Amino acid sequence: MRARIILAAAEGTPNRVIARELGVGRPTVLQWRTRFAEGGVESLMHDAPRSGRPREIDAEKVADVVRATLESTPKAATHWSVRTMAAAQGISPATVQRIWSAHGLKPHRVETFKLSRDPEFVEKLRDVVGLYLNPPEHALVLSIDEKSQIQALDRTQPGLPLKKGRAGTMTHDYKRHGTTSLFAALNVLDGQVIGECMKRHRHQEFLRFLRRVDRETPPDLDVHCIVDNSSTHKHPSVRRWLKRHPRFHMHFTPTSSSWLNIVERWFRDITTKRIRRGAFPSVCALIDAIEEYLQHYNENPKPFIWTASVDHILAKVSRCKATLETLH
Repeated sequence: MRARIILAAAEGTPNRVIARELGVGRPTVLQWRTRFAEGGVESLMHDAPRSGRPREIDAEKVADVVRATLESTPKAATHWSVRTMAAAQGISPATVQRIWSAHGLKPHRVETFKLSRDPEFVEKLRDVVGLYLNPPEHALVLSIDEKSQIQALDRTQPGLPLKKGRAGTMTHDYKRHGTTSLFAALNVLDGQVIGECMKRHRHQEFLRFLRRVDRETPPDLDVHCIVDNSSTHKHPSVRRWLKRHPRFHMHFTPTSSSWLNIVERWFRDITTKRIRRGAFPSVCALIDAIEEYLQHYNENPKPFIWTASVDHILAKVSRCKATLETLH
C-alpha cells in the first residue's frame, strides 16, 4: 500500500484520488509521501519508533512461559493457572494471559476422547456408515438406543423468570422423584422418531420396544437397526425374536463408538431443550414432558445428514493413534 501511494504520486495523481482508489484516508497518503521524501525507499520498509513504555518481556521469557506450559505442571496441581505461572516466572498474570492468548494455549481446558479397541472396528464402521451414506432400497434404516436413568428432578425452591438485564434463576439443589428410561428409534431417512418411556432398561423392555417398532413400520419393508453393543441388544430372547422376524437386521456399532449412532444426536436435543432445565415433581410429569416433546418434534421432523466417509474417519483415527504413540 505504501509503495502504491508513492508510485501513484510520482505519476502526478492527486492525493484525494490516491486515497479513494486505495481505500485509505488522505492523511495516510500525506504521511507516507512525507516519510518517503525524508527517508527514501528505506522509510517504507519499517514503521517509525512509537511512543510508550519500552518492552519489558523479551522473546526468551515468552519462550520460557510457553515451554513451561507445554512441558511441566506446577507442584501439587494438575495444570497451570495464570497466577501460578506468573509466580513461577516472575511476571504479572496479565502478561501470562497475553502470552497464552497469542500462542493459543488454554491449560484450564481439557477435552475427552476414547479410541475403540474393537478388533472388528473397520468392518463395523463400514457397515454402519454404509447404511447412512448408501441405504438399501425398499428398507428402513433405524438408529435405535436407550437414554436410561433420566431423573425426575424438582427444584427445592421456585426460580425467577428471565427479565431484561437478568437471566432466569433456579436453585442449585434439587429433589429426586425417580427415573425413567427412554427407548427411541430414529428414522434416518425422514427424522421421525418412535419413542417410549419405560420403568426399567432390560432385554424385556427392549423386546417390548421392538414389537412396537414392528407394529408401526410398514410390514413389507426390511428394517435395518443400528444399535450399540449393550447386552440388552444381544440377549438370547432378543435373538430368538429376531429369528422369528427375519425382516429385522441388527447392525452393531464398534465398542466405545456411540458417536456412530445418530440417535445420540437427537438425545442431545431433547436433553438440552426439554429435560435439563425442567422441574418435574414426579416421574409421570417427566414422562408427560418427554411425550410432549416427541409429539411436537414429529410434527416437523428434520433428519440428521451423515457426511463423513469411512476413509475420512479412519484417517482421523490413525492420526489420533499416531499422536498417542508419540506421547507415550
